[in-house]
Amino acid sequence: MKAAVRIRRALVTWYRNNKRDLPWRRTHDPYAIWISETMLQQTRVEAVIPYWERWMKRFPDVAALATADADDVMGHWAGLGYYSRARNLHAAARTVVEELGGELPDDVAGLRDLKGVGRYTAGAVASIAFDRPAPVVDGNVARVLTRLLEIREDVASPSVVERLWKEAAALARGPNPGDLNQALMELGATVCTPRAPHCSDCPLTRCCGARAAGDPETMPVKQPKASPRRVEAVCALVCRRGRALAVRRPPHGLLGGLWELPGGELEQVEAAEKGLARSLRERVGLDVKGVERVGSVRHVFTHRVLELTVFRAEARGGRVSLDGFDAHRWLARESLADLPTSSVARKAMALAAS
Repeated sequence: MKAAVRIRRALVTWYRNNKRDLPWRRTHDPYAIWISETMLQQTRVEAVIPYWERWMKRFPDVAALATADADDVMGHWAGLGYYSRARNLHAAARTVVEELGGELPDDVAGLRDLKGVGRYTAGAVASIAFDRPAPVVDGNVARVLTRLLEIREDVASPSVVERLWKEAAALARGPNPGDLNQALMELGATVCTPRAPHCSDCPLTRCCGARAAGDPETMPVKQPKASPRRVEAVCALVCRRGRALAVRRPPHGLLGGLWELPGGELEQVEAAEKGLARSLRERVGLDVKGVERVGSVRHVFTHRVLELTVFRAEARGGRVSLDGFDAHRWLARESLADLPTSSVARKAMALAAS
C-alpha cells in the first residue's frame, strides 16, 4: 500500500484521540481480549458490553471457563446468538488448561490451533494482547480498505479477500499493531459507516480513493443476498402433574446446547395442531390432550425466518423418548426461565406461560 507509514501514523493518532471507552480496552489480559473479540463477531458493541461484563465476572480467567458446566456457559451466552462461539470458547479453554499450562498462545499460529479461533480472531488477539504485527480483516476493516483503495470488485471474491489481508498485513507491520488494527475497526464502526459515512471526520480523507471519486457508499461491492427461507414450526408447554417438559438440542448445529419447549418443523401443507401431535410423538415419545393454541413467535435467523406457533397441552401417560434432542427435564414452570435458552425459545416460553 502506498504511503503506508503516513497512513499508519494518521490512523493510530486518530484512534488514540477518538476511541470509544470500551471495557475490554481497559485491560491487557489476553483472555479478556479473546472473549471480547469472539463476542464481537457479527454482534454490535452495544449488545456485547453487558454480556462481556457478566461473563468476566462469572468466568474471570481461562481456568474458570475450562472447569465450568456446559449449561452454565451457555446460560451466560444465551441471547447473544451464534451459539457455536460459546461452545468453541469452552472447548478451547479446556485445551489451554489441559495442554498449554493455562496460558493462551501468543502468536497467530498457536491461537489458530484452538477450536473456533479463525484468521480474524487470531490476528486481533495476537496484535492487541501480545503486540504481534498480525493483520485483521472484518467487515469494518474491509469497508475502510475497499474505499481507501477504491476496490470496485466483489468484496467476497477470493482475490479481493486475499488482497485485503495483504494490505492489512502491510499496515500491521510497524509499532503498536494492536492500536493500528483497532483504529481500522473503530474507523469503520464510527466514521466509515455503510451509509452516510462521515468523510469530513476521517483521518484518511486526503488519500481515500472513494472520497476522491465521490461515491464511497458504492463500496464495498457485494453480491445480493438470497432471500431467507420461511420455516413453520410448532412447540408446546407440555405439563404433567404440574411440571413442564424442557428439551435440550444436541451440542452441534443451530442453537446447539440450548433448552427449549418440545416440538418441531411442520411438514409441507401440514396443519399446526396435527404437526404438533406428530412432532411430540416422534421427538419426545408423548401423546397429549387438552391442546390449546396460545399464539405465535416470529424470529429472523441469517438464512431463515421462523414462524413458531405455540401451544399448551397436558401429557398423557408414557415415558419420554428423545429423537433429535439430547436431554430433557420436568421442571416447575417458573424454573424454565433459569435454563440457558435462545431468544426465540425464551419468547415462546413466556408466551406459553402467560
